[in-house]
Amino acid sequence: MIESLEELEAIKQSCRSMVTKSSSLSAGTAVIPIPGLDIGSDVAILMRLIPKINEKFGLTPEQIDSLDTESKLFVMTVISNTGSKMAGKYITRKLIVVLLNKMAGKVAAKGVAKFVPFVGSAVAGSISFTAMKYMGNSHIDDCYEIALAALEKNRLETAAVVVPATEQTPSIAANGPTEAE
Repeated sequence: MIESLEELEAIKQSCRSMVTKSSSLSAGTAVIPIPGLDIGSDVAILMRLIPKINEKFGLTPEQIDSLDTESKLFVMTVISNTGSKMAGKYITRKLIVVLLNKMAGKVAAKGVAKFVPFVGSAVAGSISFTAMKYMGNSHIDDCYEIALAALEKNRLETAAVVVPATEQTPSIAANGPTEAE
C-alpha cells in the first residue's frame, strides 16, 4: 500500500515515463504501412502497459483482494466513482478492443493516413502516439485519484486514533501544582 504523497507522486511520474515509451513504440509501429499491424500492436502494448500501471498503484485485482474488507469496499467504491474502466480489473483483449473502439475516429484516421505518400506515415505515427499517450495518461490520472483517496482515508484513520484515558498525561490535580502556576 502507498504510504505517502511523495511515494504516490513518484509512482505517477514513473508511470508517465512508461506511457511515453509505449506511445513511442506505438508510433513506430503505426509508421509501417501494413494494414492491421498497428491495431494489433496497440492491443499488445496496452495488454502489458495497463496491468503494470495498476500494479504500481496497488490496483490489480489481486492487490485489492488482499485488503481488509472495509478497505476493499472503499477502493472499489472509489473506482466506481471515478468511472475507471481498467483499474482493479483483469485486463483482457476484449476490454482493450472495446476501449480502442471508443477511439475509433483516431484509429480510422491513422489507418487511412498511412496510405498517403510520404507524410501519411508520419501522420499515422503522430496520431498513434497521441492516442496511446492519452489512453495511458487518462488511466494514470484515474489510478492516482483512487490511490490518493485511499491514502487520505488511511491518514484520517491514523489521525483519529485516540490515546486511551489511562495512558494520557496525569492531571495537575493528581500531581499538585507545577512551578509555572
